[in-house]
Amino acid sequence: MQEKLTINDIARLAGVSKATVSRVLNHNPSVDPALHERVMRIVQEHGFVPNVTARGLAGGRTRLIGVLAPPLTWPAVPEIMRGVAEYIEDTAYEVVLYSISFERDHTDVLDRILALRMVSGLLAILPGRLARPLIDRARHGLPLVMIDDQEEAITVPWVGIDNQAGAYQATRHLLELGHRHIAHILGPPSYYCVMQRYQGFCQALQEVGLAADPTLLLQGEFDSASGRHCALRLFGRDRNEWPTAIFAGNDQMAYGVLEVAEQQGIRVPEDVAVIGFDDNLLSAYTRPPLTTMRQPFIEMGRKASAILLTMIEPDHHVGHGQEQRYDKLAALPHEADHLVNQPLRIQLPTSLIVRASSGTSPATTVSS
Repeated sequence: MQEKLTINDIARLAGVSKATVSRVLNHNPSVDPALHERVMRIVQEHGFVPNVTARGLAGGRTRLIGVLAPPLTWPAVPEIMRGVAEYIEDTAYEVVLYSISFERDHTDVLDRILALRMVSGLLAILPGRLARPLIDRARHGLPLVMIDDQEEAITVPWVGIDNQAGAYQATRHLLELGHRHIAHILGPPSYYCVMQRYQGFCQALQEVGLAADPTLLLQGEFDSASGRHCALRLFGRDRNEWPTAIFAGNDQMAYGVLEVAEQQGIRVPEDVAVIGFDDNLLSAYTRPPLTTMRQPFIEMGRKASAILLTMIEPDHHVGHGQEQRYDKLAALPHEADHLVNQPLRIQLPTSLIVRASSGTSPATTVSS
């Protein structure tokens, strides 16, 4: 078996210093193109794979970005991770994923991750109860960006959406279709986005002279089971007390509503219109296809990655080829200044995806 080469071996074979090899592997633009080509030819000929962790530890900083995320079964996570991967792949960094339950306090896990000093910074996707411990670490110098957190006005850089505006547009869509008896299934009360979506719902009603009917407000848990439970309560009433439309606080709960409607022979949208929030991958394939508010999950991952790398390396620039593949942050140098003076908060726009469940077909997209 061929002995594994080290960075010293590559330097010797290429006839350059170890520091030059390191700069080449780290994509440092100061390296002479001829030297860069010579080193990379040796690297490719010998199939050399650099140890990013050891290389970073030796220099006082690793080339690993940590991502704290709920289990991948949570619908938004795979799309957010796609955005992270697409941004990181053309940089000198690698991604390490820590999948944890966001419903429990995993401060001990966080402490072990940080004690290893393997990552230069963290992206936290829906950190839930870990938000406060993470913010405490950020105050002590940990580069940290939150993605779509459930906390109000956090003190670290944050990337998400305007939940109130999205819910307002969803409700406006139902009102414009003529609905006035609209039910709203809220998510868990501990999530800040739930109150924001409720406020957007109420705002749209108030503009047409209506108030939210307390009998049509139901508490869900952002899962299909709670959507089914709420639908059974709504459809268990006298027929003349049914809502004509239901705005579910997320797609998962809307799936539960559609399931109950199908089981009970309730026609959607003829008997009741249904709209969700998220535009999960399955939402285009429900029966009928679900009208919903699309969250730009992939772009969340991209934006958060760009911010984090700028926090780690203030002179960070987009890698080769990325300019043509997707937009970088439009004013990253300006936004980087915010990281010093005040927390950066980026709210990406949502889009109304109109499908058959609200009574309008075929699918159309309307940005908020």
